[in-house]
Amino acid sequence: MIDQLLQYDTQLFTYLNSLGSTTWDTLWLVITNKFASIPIYLVLLYLVQKNFGWRYTAVVVVTTALMITFTDQLTNLAKDFFERPRPCQEDSLQASIRYVAPRCGKFSFFSGHATSTMAGAVFISLILRSRYRYLPFMMLFWAFLVSYSRVYVGVHYPLDIFTGMIVGALAGLGFYQLEKYLQQRFNTV
Repeated sequence: MIDQLLQYDTQLFTYLNSLGSTTWDTLWLVITNKFASIPIYLVLLYLVQKNFGWRYTAVVVVTTALMITFTDQLTNLAKDFFERPRPCQEDSLQASIRYVAPRCGKFSFFSGHATSTMAGAVFISLILRSRYRYLPFMMLFWAFLVSYSRVYVGVHYPLDIFTGMIVGALAGLGFYQLEKYLQQRFNTV
């Protein structure tokens, strides 16, 4: 059953990856670059500070740092445990995929980009949802774009992305609960 699932995953990856074209490669390379999200995060930080003040924002920043550290280490542990080679490492796929990423990496399951981006999207959406009604939809759309970019550039399978997004959503929810606890503990609400 697992082998069949991985075969379907590889077929879906090959299909989705083949939809790319050189016209769009630069855009997807920018989207997949972790530094491209910095302006978005700065705007979100500004919105938190504007709506809740500096003390509240400080707790959000600390909680966010803990969350990103957690998701990063969790994905590294999973990759080292499962040792699923990335599609760009698979000799059998080299003739049928578009590899446009600057580097390939070693293991694939599950995507750190998908995990951390989704965690951040869920976390900040829960914090700001009462002030900005459409923000959760925009953040989830951004998380989806970043996640899909990993398939587009040839470094992750769809199952890596899907799993990363689920784990990230759960992490975002969990760290939102931690943030609420810390806000109450430090009387910033």
